[in-house]
Amino acid sequence: MPPPIVVVAAGLGIGLLIGFFGVGGSSVATPLLSVLGVRAVAAVASPLPATIPAAALAAFSYLRAGDARPRAATWSLVGAAPAAVAGGLLSDSVGGRWLLVGSGVALAAVGARLLFPVGEAARRAGELRRLNRPLLVGASSLVGFVTGLLANSGGFLLVPLYTLTFGLRVRQAVGTSLVVVTVLAVPTLATHWAVGHVDWGVAGLFAVGAVPASPVGTRLARQVHGSTLQRAFGVFLIAGGVSFSVLRLVAG
Repeated sequence: MPPPIVVVAAGLGIGLLIGFFGVGGSSVATPLLSVLGVRAVAAVASPLPATIPAAALAAFSYLRAGDARPRAATWSLVGAAPAAVAGGLLSDSVGGRWLLVGSGVALAAVGARLLFPVGEAARRAGELRRLNRPLLVGASSLVGFVTGLLANSGGFLLVPLYTLTFGLRVRQAVGTSLVVVTVLAVPTLATHWAVGHVDWGVAGLFAVGAVPASPVGTRLARQVHGSTLQRAFGVFLIAGGVSFSVLRLVAG
């Protein structure tokens, strides 16, 4: 395990990302912890215990500001929660190395989506799609399955899904995603805990940094224009996801 202060510092950085963008739980923490020397499967699952309280604190701030859609979040959970359990149960068959490569590929794909703005016509069409509850539930179930498989909290997929497919503005997508993440991380954590993937020493140190940093990230996000944050984070995800996946494949 890396030095405790390093794990706490990693948690602090990820906590800021959770509050800032509604993403960054396991999606960014997994490659970061792996690079720091945490074993593969533990790097995948150990950020989850911190994700739940960190996302809950950030979600509360977005809800209080009106930057969340609780009804959309509820329908999302109908599909995503059971699918997350199924994905978590299948994660052992994929293997730690491929879980990490998958995390990197997912980061790059999401980053590419975040580079493109959404026009008003597309946003209105997305709002109509959001009223199609079976579509919302079905799309969320796919997100939930990948969430369980990769032990991610789900925000890294939900934010672009809400923005590009269901017509929410960036801050609304972040707030709604955080509501879902808070709940969705519970069955995902339970499943990975049951199969022995969580290193609780790493998880505890990570939480020391992540939980108090999350509401700070939320406050900072209000000071920056949403489209600027979206593009900058998209570039970051592409660079980080591609480089991490390549490194894992070369390392074997």
